[in-house]
Amino acid sequence: MSKPTVVLVHGFWGGAAHWAKAILELKRLGYDDLHAVEIPLTSLADDAERTRKMVAQVSGPVVLVGHSYGGAVISEAGNLPNVAALVFVAAFAPDAGESPGGITQQHPPVAAPNLAPDSDGYLWLKADKFHESFCQDLSADEGLVMAVTQKAPLASTFGDNVTDPAWKHKPCWYQISSQDRMIAPENQVRMSGRMNARKVITLAASHASLASHAPEVAALIDEAAQAVS
Repeated sequence: MSKPTVVLVHGFWGGAAHWAKAILELKRLGYDDLHAVEIPLTSLADDAERTRKMVAQVSGPVVLVGHSYGGAVISEAGNLPNVAALVFVAAFAPDAGESPGGITQQHPPVAAPNLAPDSDGYLWLKADKFHESFCQDLSADEGLVMAVTQKAPLASTFGDNVTDPAWKHKPCWYQISSQDRMIAPENQVRMSGRMNARKVITLAASHASLASHAPEVAALIDEAAQAVS
């Protein structure tokens, strides 16, 4: 039985390369058709449209995976007919009329004070606080590279609401990071609990579980893909 295509969507303060370790793990599991979308982080509409265009290039079924803010993107973009499953990795999963920013305010994360806006409207994670905030379970060297190469979102993107969340219509899987300092674990528990997910796993991981726990994340994606194949 052929495997579905896996499309990976990154979140705030990173790019498609944040999926590097998970991509290698998925390749080892036999996934040859892998795509990591590079979204602009300029608005939810822009990011969802870029993701839809990538998914539309795939002729067969797609497992759509979102990390962090990427979960809001796959919630907004995931209603395309060839999307067979959604996998949320320490991710936002807003309901209709909800935004990542609104969810964040319910339980502000530990690292919230380490965010800094610039004069152009972009929101950065302070470079000297990046490792401890985003990826404390990776090496200091990996944290430095992530800090220097971070991709800041327009701050206004935080307030963009999801319209018709795909997780209400598609089979879902969710990975909670219990040591997350960027999205409060309480928010992850609440979001995963209301989506009637096929499976929820909890890892003792930072926000960067896609890198620090790549084998477990890849295994969850594989489980979702097998379930809908």
